[in-house]
Amino acid sequence: MQSLEAELDDARQLSIADLADAIESIGFECTRCGACCKADDADDHTATVFPDEVRNLEESDEYDEEYDWRDIARPMPYGLSATDDGGLEGETFEWALQTDDCGDCTFYEEDESGTGACTAHDDRPLICRTYPFSVALAGTSQPMGEAVDEAGMVRAHECEGLGRDISRDDAEELARALKERAVRELEEAIAVRDEYAPVDPDPGEVVVHDSEGAKRADGTPLEK
Repeated sequence: MQSLEAELDDARQLSIADLADAIESIGFECTRCGACCKADDADDHTATVFPDEVRNLEESDEYDEEYDWRDIARPMPYGLSATDDGGLEGETFEWALQTDDCGDCTFYEEDESGTGACTAHDDRPLICRTYPFSVALAGTSQPMGEAVDEAGMVRAHECEGLGRDISRDDAEELARALKERAVRELEEAIAVRDEYAPVDPDPGEVVVHDSEGAKRADGTPLEK
């Protein structure tokens, strides 16, 4: 298995044209069904968000309301334990977009016809910009389960919009975002590895390790 650094070099060498060719061959058009923004039958919606993407939403003046860290992101639930009062505790890695009481992404809404929309569309994270695609590199994430189609380095994950015609311009725009995401995920993974130091959370406390170090659940640095 290659090192993360070698994977990062590969990601930086990805060809936008080749990625766009693969996306064109698979085909995609968003139907605004909202499936990628909503909880499935078993689990809440989980989409990785980078620390700087959280801050971009915090600092944006494009929205009617102001967001703080907890409005945007929650600790990735994997590895955390449930407490007696229904909370979580322990250590985890990275952040997920915040969810509502139904387990859907907090930024997802539907109109009266059931057509979905992202209320933070212009500032949505890279994983949202590139769904349902991922790049076949070991250090990058595979969103929403196993691939259902593939072409070259591109993997396509379950989505009703697959197989639809896509323009070359749209394929290239998606390819650029896909390459950026692959690079960012690997840079984040390397930084998380390098910044990680084990901690001993207090009862009922959650510690999140990201590329900037250990943080509390509200995104503030952990100082122990």
